[in-house]
This record gives sequence, structure tokens and C-alpha cells, in this order.
Amino acid sequence: MPEVSQHAIAPAQVLRGDGAWTEALPLIKGLGKRPLLLGRSPATTQLRQRLQGDLEVHGLSVHPALLEHDCCWSDLHRISAELHGSGCDAVVAVGGGKVLDAGKWLANEHGLTCITVPTSAATCAGWTALSNIYSEQGAFEGDVALARCPDLLVFDHQLVRQAPQRTLASGIADAMAKWYEASVSSGGSSDGLIQQAVQMARVLRDQLLLEAEAAMANPGSDAWVRVAEACGLTAGVIGGIGGARCRTVAAHAVHNGLTQLEASHGQLHGEKVGFGILVQLRLEEVLGGQQLAAQARRQLVPVFRRLGLPITLQDLGLGAASLAELHTACAFACRPGSDLHHLPFAVSEADLLAALVSTTAGIPSEALA
Repeated sequence: MPEVSQHAIAPAQVLRGDGAWTEALPLIKGLGKRPLLLGRSPATTQLRQRLQGDLEVHGLSVHPALLEHDCCWSDLHRISAELHGSGCDAVVAVGGGKVLDAGKWLANEHGLTCITVPTSAATCAGWTALSNIYSEQGAFEGDVALARCPDLLVFDHQLVRQAPQRTLASGIADAMAKWYEASVSSGGSSDGLIQQAVQMARVLRDQLLLEAEAAMANPGSDAWVRVAEACGLTAGVIGGIGGARCRTVAAHAVHNGLTQLEASHGQLHGEKVGFGILVQLRLEEVLGGQQLAAQARRQLVPVFRRLGLPITLQDLGLGAASLAELHTACAFACRPGSDLHHLPFAVSEADLLAALVSTTAGIPSEALA
């Protein structure tokens, strides 16, 4: 008999489309009367003030709160203390992935209703039952599995469309990683749900390869809608259905290692993950002897270049990183328990360092222009 597995697959409700926030207001009122409104970025201050006004017009008593850093324990514990005795009965998290992760953790910790409102398509954090934890300085520390996905996800195209184009490119890379990682982490599983999730990841990758550039070129297009929702929603579906067996391998492990270097903190999550895909494919090519990995890397490099995604350490701002710094990143990515070890072969720190500096090896110069 197959073992029992548990999946937090999806938010209880999802509203998507232009004007989804307006449509969500009566639903939010039905989920809580005194929400904590969580944000972070100064760039979204006016937006959050507008959303707070909308909530108050609908009769809700809003308690605003701000992250001072990334989704880190000091912020989480500080805001958690604010919640005690506040009377808040819901968390409305408005922002990027780190804000959404923090909001989900706070709601989970206090047993509150959780509403996520992504302001970009840079990640699928608005969907998932997972929170990534960072240090105050922005270094990845680990992740926390949550009891459930959000109660309501509001994916308002008008809000997401206001985000810088760079965030969509970052989301495209992060979503593409679903295929390259899930096809490995699933380990040829005979579980039907896992097999289906892996195939969904392949279809997602293909759609992004076909439409990413058109979406970036025209934010008002149908292609933009499909790509943005693929990044913010479908990528979450895959993780929900497939569970832990359809999540991260070397691409995200490389991201986690790179965050240990301060010079990488100006790069977005998906930008580091996309670079990590190239590193993973290089490892599969060199250590695993997989020519399909070599072909995939040659296919992705020019696409990433056209999307403005980093394909070298130099692109990531790490061209001047010392050998000691790069070893620090590699050591973290190769630590015991790292998702890097889901690869079907052993990877040493030296192997990873060699892959980090050779992501464009064998790529024709015209593809790098």
C-alpha cells in the first residue's frame, strides 16, 4: 500500500484578473473585521495606503505593520508580539515574496485568516504553504512548512502590472525552475500526482519559452496575462500537487548559497534561481554525463540573455568576488540536508565552484551578445 501523504495544495479561494482587489473586498470583510495589513517596500507605500483606505471604507479596522528587513526571525517575532492583544483576526500581506511569506507565517503562528495580495509576479509565494526565512542581512537560513495555503489569494492584474518589468523576468526564471528541479527531485516516482505535477512543470516551461518575450514586450497583452499567472499561480499549483517531491534541487540551492554573499543582495530571488538552473544543468552535463542537460543549457542561455536575466557571476554582481567568498556560497549550497543533494550524483564544493564559473561554456559568442 502507498504511504499516506499530506498536501496543502491551494488557497481556499483565488481571485484573478483586472479589478480583483475590488471584487475581493466583500470577501475579505467576511473573513475578518480587524486585519493586520503587512507590507515592506517604500515603493509600495502609496499603494498600501490606498488598499488600507479601501478596507476601511468597507468597515474594517486596519492595523498596519511593516517588515524592517527580509522575512527574518527578528521581524516575525516583533510583529508577532504586536499581534498579541491587538484583536487582529486576519493578516493581509501586500507585496513581494518575502512579505507574503512573512504574512503566511504570522497567520499560521496565530491561527488567523490569511489573505495574500502579490504586487508582482516574481514568485508564487502568494499561493504556497511555505515561508522562506532569511537573516536580517538577507542571507537564506531555511524554510518553514505551514499547515495550509492562504485562505484567499488576490492576484489583481492591475496591481501586478505596475511592478517593474524586471520582476516578471525574475518570476519567469523562478517558474521555469519547476521543470528542471521537479523532473529530478521526483526521482521517477510512480505516484500519479507527482507524475502529473512534473508534466505540468514541463508544460509550464514550454509555455514560458514560447511567450515570455512577448509578455515582456507588451504588458497589456494576453501573453502577459498567461505568463504572469503562470509565474504567480501555476507554479504554486505544481508545488501543491507534487508536494516536497516536486520542489527544489540545485537551482534553489545555488540561490541559497549566493544569498550568503552581500554582493548578491541586489539581485532578485528568481534572478539567482535562474542562474542556478544553468549551474544545475552544467552539473548534470559534467558530472552526470547528460547531453540533454547540455542542450537545455544552450537553449536557455540566449533566452535568459534576451530577458535580461543573469547568466554569469559577473551579471550577478559577483565578478569581483574572491575565491574565499565563492567557497562560502558553495559550502552553504553543499551543506548536509541541502536540496542540492537531490541530484542523482555526488557534488563537492569544488564541483559546484567549477559549475558556477562555467555556465556559458560551449555557448556560441553570438548567443551571448
